[in-house]
Amino acid sequence: MSFKQQWKFILVLFIGLIGLVCQFGIHTKSLFQIGNLQFPFEAILIDVIGIAMALSLLLEIINDFRSGRYGVDILAVIAVVSTILIGDIWAEWMILVMMTGGETLENYATGQADKELRSLLSNSPTTANKIVGNELVSVDVDQLEINDQVLIKPGEQVPVDGKVIDGASSFDQSSLTGESVPVQKNIGDELMSGSINGDVAVKMVVTKKASDSEYQTIVSLVESSQAKPAKFVKMADRYAVPFTVISLAIGIAAWIHSGNPINFAEVMVVASPCPLLISAPVALVSGMSSMSKHHIIVKSGPTIEKLATAKTFAFDKTGTLTENRLVIDQIVPAENSDFSAETLQSYATSVEQQSSHIIADSLVSVTDKKMLKPATNIKETTSQGVSGTVDGHEVKVGKLGFVTSEKHAKSVNSTAIYISIDGQYAGYITFKDQVRPESAETVARLRRQSDAHMIMLTGDHEDVANQIGQTVGIKDIRSNLLPAQKIEAIKDVTKDNRPVVMTGDGINDAPSLTAADVGIAMGAKGASAASESADAIIMVNDLSKINDAVAISKHTMKVANVDVLTAITIVILIELVAFTGVIPAFWGAILQEVVDMISISLALLAKTKPKNPKQTGLVAKE
Repeated sequence: MSFKQQWKFILVLFIGLIGLVCQFGIHTKSLFQIGNLQFPFEAILIDVIGIAMALSLLLEIINDFRSGRYGVDILAVIAVVSTILIGDIWAEWMILVMMTGGETLENYATGQADKELRSLLSNSPTTANKIVGNELVSVDVDQLEINDQVLIKPGEQVPVDGKVIDGASSFDQSSLTGESVPVQKNIGDELMSGSINGDVAVKMVVTKKASDSEYQTIVSLVESSQAKPAKFVKMADRYAVPFTVISLAIGIAAWIHSGNPINFAEVMVVASPCPLLISAPVALVSGMSSMSKHHIIVKSGPTIEKLATAKTFAFDKTGTLTENRLVIDQIVPAENSDFSAETLQSYATSVEQQSSHIIADSLVSVTDKKMLKPATNIKETTSQGVSGTVDGHEVKVGKLGFVTSEKHAKSVNSTAIYISIDGQYAGYITFKDQVRPESAETVARLRRQSDAHMIMLTGDHEDVANQIGQTVGIKDIRSNLLPAQKIEAIKDVTKDNRPVVMTGDGINDAPSLTAADVGIAMGAKGASAASESADAIIMVNDLSKINDAVAISKHTMKVANVDVLTAITIVILIELVAFTGVIPAFWGAILQEVVDMISISLALLAKTKPKNPKQTGLVAKE
């Protein structure tokens, strides 16, 4: 905790020390005098500080009123002014200690709560071993350019995203993907910045600059979340009005009952609102920290409140409910073809293995490497297909019009590639998007957690969308939607069914994430417009993390509410005791400081897991 965060507290303590020296030290006769009134130096000193802090709070109150908000800071101002008017400087000083000390304790608790976030920042790769000729040169990661070659020594972090060009080793990716077991990386495999090399040095070529790489993307998201502190206004405002009214009523009643304004001041000292102001923000920061431990970055505190009360969850299909990875659905040889389904797959994959098209990548990834054959004379025609020679046969793979002009060959109503061999139409291969294995269970758990309505919003065809929806358990399916129509669908959700949480992963999802009350981006594959537009980012390729986010949010809000109500109850009980006049203002301020510490301790419970994790969803993997 920096000096900047605690200078007020230090100043108040220093003023108190000077006051004690003046009152009980050698120079106790030093007085200021105006007419018949005598003002001890220590009283002037403490009153000046008290008036300055009261005016500062008053300005904040006025700004809140202008913004349409009402808080409980007015009680703190009344408590300071009351002790000034009755001349109880040490009670006044204790209130100042309580106010500044509460802020200092909050900063400390906040620092404890977000230490997981700060550890991520401190572990960010900063240097790299760049290969220049036959030498290694240590450079800053920001100086690396695409196609630079870098040596990753054993135990070192990968500085930027790249691809292995020499060597093979296992890499610890747990901080990025949540995988507990190191992943083997061979020549041609991609490396994510922030992953840690095992026992063998490898060379890699840079594929992304530092600012675009995986780890730096996470760091920037964390910095974004830290730049937007958890200002929990709504819940504090909800309790502020009744708490202020009750406290003022008890204080006025104490004044009337005793006929002594000191009793009013004693109640107001106890009624200082620090516990109410501290409880919710610390609980929210603790909740954000817990989210980070579960690989979820939350950019602001209000996101947690909305997640806890969400009534509608909307999902994009491709890349969110599905893996955005095509798998083979059917292999259909032509009626008069002499080639089997296995041969069609083998020939098609052999000529497609050098293509960068998404369907080619999918075909190669799902085909056994033993089926691949040498292919020569490879020629790719943009947006049409690929041709080549396999086993002495001329093979064409791609769009129907590219591979054949035969009239009996008809296109199918799905994602497909068509194949001709030696100029004869040979058949087709269809593909389907692979549903995430956790999607159905995620939707089911969300219903159990929130009893919420589920919607799928997709630009895909109706038949495909309905099939995916049926698989994952979503009945409200909106297909053939453009990005603008997705926004309208979210805006059309009625007030009774809000907050709306939208989850997506692509650039086309960014507008819908912004339009939703809470936008969640599947950001495991790096930076995108979706991540920038979202309120929360799931940093691992696991949709069930939404269950974790909702469970943590509900637990955090429960802790915050219980903490605030507990603090208010304790304070009101102390106020009732102070009504009798048995608690001097000085000791009332000390008791209030004790309540502050209790509130902070309770708020930190938001970092713990819910008592019933199976009900809330934190054991989605079990």
